[in-house]
Amino acid sequence: MGLFGSKKKADAAPAGGEATLSNGQRVTLARRVDCRGDSCPRPQLMTKKAVGEVATGDLIEVMVDNPSSVEALPPMCNELNATHLETIKDAACWRVYIRKD
Repeated sequence: MGLFGSKKKADAAPAGGEATLSNGQRVTLARRVDCRGDSCPRPQLMTKKAVGEVATGDLIEVMVDNPSSVEALPPMCNELNATHLETIKDAACWRVYIRKD
């Protein structure tokens, strides 16, 4: 067992894929980070790692179901040289969209 519990899924696994923002714009994702079931600070650490691994202009989708993490991710974008595009709530989680600047 690691520092944050058992490893139940691949951390920040590259996913590619697409997503639709609330304005209807289709975007191509460089990475999906699945942090559902994780509590702070894991979602923040995994987001920081993913932003560090993608190219400038790439988009990341972070899936979280922890309200504290949803609130913590947008403000940390400034220190990551990234921009929070938006957060969308769906039935299972929040989807936070971040673009690396």
